[in-house]
Amino acid sequence: MRAVIQRVDAASVSVAGETVGEIGPGLLVFLGVGEGDTMEDVAWLASKVCKLRVFEDGEGRMNRALTETGGGVLVISQFTLFGNLKKGTRPSFNRSAPPELAIPLYEAFISEASRLLEKPVPSGRFAADMTIHAVNNGPVTLILDTRQKDF
Repeated sequence: MRAVIQRVDAASVSVAGETVGEIGPGLLVFLGVGEGDTMEDVAWLASKVCKLRVFEDGEGRMNRALTETGGGVLVISQFTLFGNLKKGTRPSFNRSAPPELAIPLYEAFISEASRLLEKPVPSGRFAADMTIHAVNNGPVTLILDTRQKDF
């Protein structure tokens, strides 16, 4: 699994003009599921995201996690995170998991993050054409990959 995480003051996702998920301050997570990903990847990544210390403490240092700030998480499915440009300029997405594998793991990530944060985690719609609005804070953007944990 691969995630691009942005610290935001607010974020929302719409499908066909209808807002289907939104948060105030927190993390916007673009989540890609790759071939071979498992529930172990879900557990590791959800825990890491919820414990990221990227929010400022009283001294202005990034030292607080969502569990301390009460911030939200908005999860957006993003198979293009596994795009491969090795052979040219048109991406290949053959490293992305097929929907029958990706959907259950995407939903499991949302469920696990909800459990860890003890509140609902809104999300986009898998495979939908979505419009995402975000007010980045910082900016702070991180990339996590369950196959490259030292990324």
